[in-house]
Amino acid sequence: MPKVANFPNKPRLFAVASLLLAGLVSLAPQTGAYAAPMEIDRIVAVVNTSVITEFELNNRVEQAMAQLAGQNQGKGALPPRRLLEKQLLERMITEKALMQVAEDTNIRFEGLALDRAIARIAQNNNMTPEAFRKALEAEGANFNAFREQIRSEMTIARLKEREVDNKLVITDAEIDNFLANASQGGPQKDEFKLAHILVLTPEGASPEKLTELKAKAEKALAELKAGADFVQVSASYSDTQNAVQGGVLGWRNEGQLPSLYSTALRDMKAGDLSPVLKSGNGFHILKLLDKRGKDVQTVIKQTHARHILVKTNEVVTDKDARNRLLLLKERLENGADFVELAKLHSDDLSANRGGDLSWLNPGDTVPEFERMMDSLKPNEISTPVQSPFGWHLIQVLERRDQDVTEERKRLDARRAIRERKSEEAFEDWVRQARDRAYVEYRLEEN
Repeated sequence: MPKVANFPNKPRLFAVASLLLAGLVSLAPQTGAYAAPMEIDRIVAVVNTSVITEFELNNRVEQAMAQLAGQNQGKGALPPRRLLEKQLLERMITEKALMQVAEDTNIRFEGLALDRAIARIAQNNNMTPEAFRKALEAEGANFNAFREQIRSEMTIARLKEREVDNKLVITDAEIDNFLANASQGGPQKDEFKLAHILVLTPEGASPEKLTELKAKAEKALAELKAGADFVQVSASYSDTQNAVQGGVLGWRNEGQLPSLYSTALRDMKAGDLSPVLKSGNGFHILKLLDKRGKDVQTVIKQTHARHILVKTNEVVTDKDARNRLLLLKERLENGADFVELAKLHSDDLSANRGGDLSWLNPGDTVPEFERMMDSLKPNEISTPVQSPFGWHLIQVLERRDQDVTEERKRLDARRAIRERKSEEAFEDWVRQARDRAYVEYRLEEN
C-alpha cells in the first residue's frame, strides 16, 4: 500500500519501547550465551498520533476468520488471510480516525455508561453481565476487546448524531414530493431487504485511483457472479463497518433508499445482483435478498400515557432509581396526585406537564417502555421499568383507534427522508474524516 508523504509534524512513536529494550540488553548476564530472540509487538499503521499494532490487527483478523468460518458452512473457501488483513486494517484506520475526532471534541463513554450498555446487551441475551462475560470467554472472545468495540460503536453513534443527524434539514417541499411519489405508487409501497458492498473512493482521487478502485469493485462482482458467497466477498472487498457480517442493511422502505439504489432495485428479483454503481462516496454492489409490498396502514391504535422518569448517573445507581420509583408508586396507590409527583420527581422534559406524553403511536417510544405500556390497563400504574433513558413509572390514561392523519403521513415521510439523508451524509462525513487523517502504513514492511 502507498505511504502518505509530505505530512508536517510526523509523530515519533515508541521511543520508550526502544529504551526499555536497551535496558533489557544491558541487564543481561555477560556469559557469552545469548537468549533466544523474543518477538515484540509491531506497529502496522500510524493514524495521526495513534498507532495500530500487529497484535490488535491479528486479534481482529482471528475474530473475523472465526465468524466467517461459522457463517461459511461449506459455501466455499474463506478469503485469503492477507486480503482480509488489509481490509480489516482499513476499517481499523477509519475507526481510529473517528475515535480521535471524538476524543478531540470530548465525546467519551467510560465506566458506568459502558457497563450499562453491556448489561443491556446481556439482558437482551437473557443473561446476567457476569454470565454474559463467561459465555464470551468460553467462545474464545477477549472480553476487554469486546468492551472496547462496544465503546467504539457508542462513540461513533454519538458522533453521527452530533456531526450529521443534528444538522440535517428536511424541507416541506421534500415532504410534498415524497408524498406525491408515494401516492402515484398506489396503496402498496415496496420494501427491500438488502446486502451491500462498498469500495470507498478518497475525496479528490485521481482518475488512475478511481480506475483502480472500480476494477476492485468489478472483481468483487465477478466473483459473486461466479458463485462466491456474498459474506466472504464482502469481508474481502467491502469498506463498510459490517462487511464481515455480509454488509446486510435489513429491510428498507423505497423512500428511505438513495435514488441510486431504488432505481437499480426496481427491476431486480430476490437473489439478483446490481451492476457496480458509482456515487460520490465510492462504488457499490447491491444484492436483493427479499422484496415485499407494504400496505399503508389507515388505522392505528394510540395510547395516552404519562410517566415519571428517574435517570441514573455516577451518583444515582439503578438500585437507587428503582427504589425511588417503588416509593412513589406506593404513594400513588395511597392517593397521591400523579401530576404533582411527576413535577417534583421526574427527570424528563415532560415533568412540567405532569409527565403527560400525550397520544403515542406504535414505535414512538423505545421497546422496553412500549412493551410495559401495552401491558397496562387504563389507569393502571406499572412497576418500575428500565430503558436506555433510565427508570420509569408509567400510567396509561386511555386508548383509541385513530385514522392516520395528514400530519402523521407527513411525520412518517419526514422520518423516511431523514433516515435516507442521514445515511448518505454520514458515509460522506466518514470518508472526509478518513481523508483528513495522517496515515502511515507499515504492514508490508513487517
